[in-house]
Amino acid sequence: MFHSARIKLTLWYVLIIMLVSLLFSLVIYEGIDNEFHRFERYQSLRIQREQQGLFPPPTLRSIDVEMIEDSRRRLTLVLLLINLGILVLAGGASYFLAGKTLMPIQLMVDEQNRFITDASHEFRTPLTSLRSEIEVNLRDKKLNLSAAKTLLKSNLEEVVSLQSLSEGLLELAQFPDKNNNTRFEKVSILEISQEAVKRIQPQGSQKQIKIENQVKNYPVLGHKSSLVELLVILLDNGIKYSPAKTNILLGSSKADSLVSISVSDQGTGIDEKDIPHLFDRFYRADISRSKEKVDGYGLGLAIAKKIADSHRGQIEVESHLKKGTKFTIKLPEKD
Repeated sequence: MFHSARIKLTLWYVLIIMLVSLLFSLVIYEGIDNEFHRFERYQSLRIQREQQGLFPPPTLRSIDVEMIEDSRRRLTLVLLLINLGILVLAGGASYFLAGKTLMPIQLMVDEQNRFITDASHEFRTPLTSLRSEIEVNLRDKKLNLSAAKTLLKSNLEEVVSLQSLSEGLLELAQFPDKNNNTRFEKVSILEISQEAVKRIQPQGSQKQIKIENQVKNYPVLGHKSSLVELLVILLDNGIKYSPAKTNILLGSSKADSLVSISVSDQGTGIDEKDIPHLFDRFYRADISRSKEKVDGYGLGLAIAKKIADSHRGQIEVESHLKKGTKFTIKLPEKD
């Protein structure tokens, strides 16, 4: 599809360039041809006046018409060769530029197709489970109230799972890219961290995980609720993959007009081979980080990356197996 589109776009580029080139060549030819005509008229008039004795002694007896016609032919040939050269160069340059023009569109379409494929796969699992349970129980003529309630409870879990997935996909799609023109305001990373800890604290308490907040009151440019969501995602990730009765440390620093916020856990760490894929949608490195099954669809870190990108920031990961993981967010400082 993109190859044929590239060829068509190349042809349009070449057509436009050649129309401009031919029009320019025609203007040049007409201009020079008018000068030839003017020269002929001037020389004819001069010859007539010399013959009448107005310009003694006579210097011209006739106009060299063949020389003028030969000049016209040479001019036509030169312009034709120039246009052929432009055609060749324009063809190559247009094909290259057409590829450059269509590349972002191709990448976007490929990414969209991959996203649709991955999302469809993730939706298929809970939907299949939901359908199978309902069909099996509908065929059971001895289904009683207790079994029906158990079925409804299981179905509700699958519905909640589907709702969580759809909300994650919507949240992932709502954040603009890093080239957006969203107006940010001055926000304090201390306030952001405090709100994030408050929201995630119940989950940490269930595993007796202590969250130590050592963030300083540095100002940054950003959207407060989005940055809180970013920290909540990282804290939630740390709680999921950390053993019970451990600590998670929130820290901060400032350097080179960037403010850094770090989230360090004491979990089992991330395998080096998994780190490049951590922020890919639907990617879960469960085996490398925990022996227990972890809920989720692998969208959290992808959303975190999207939020950081929308703030013209970045996320770095440092991890060692059996020692823990440290995520660092770097955001532009507010002067």
